[in-house]
Amino acid sequence: MSDPTEIIIENGETVPTRLPIPTERQQKRAKRKLVPKLLRVAGRIPFADDLASAYYCALDPDTPMKVKLVLFAAISYFVLPVDAIPDLVTGLGFTDDATVLATALGVVGSHIQEHHRLAARRLLGLPERPSA
Repeated sequence: MSDPTEIIIENGETVPTRLPIPTERQQKRAKRKLVPKLLRVAGRIPFADDLASAYYCALDPDTPMKVKLVLFAAISYFVLPVDAIPDLVTGLGFTDDATVLATALGVVGSHIQEHHRLAARRLLGLPERPSA
């Protein structure tokens, strides 16, 4: 089997759900492609810290597998060279990426912890947010 899966039985369901498990190769590819692209375009995209936070959350071993899958899917869309709206189009280039990320964060955003956000801000060279 080339695509490892995890079998999950949801609350009360009798038929198990098969979910793909992010492989080490996929995680390495995400790191190899996401970080350079993110640092290259960070000044042009307002959601760079959210994207980096999602990345750190997806790598966290305490993050549930379903959450990792959603986050890696959103991150993968960002790094794909083929895009619905090319990132070079001024003003519109990142709107589709932002929509995919916003949707993913709407679904699983509660799993992104403060330490993920701090790591993202450090990666991007942004100041830490003051504690409220």
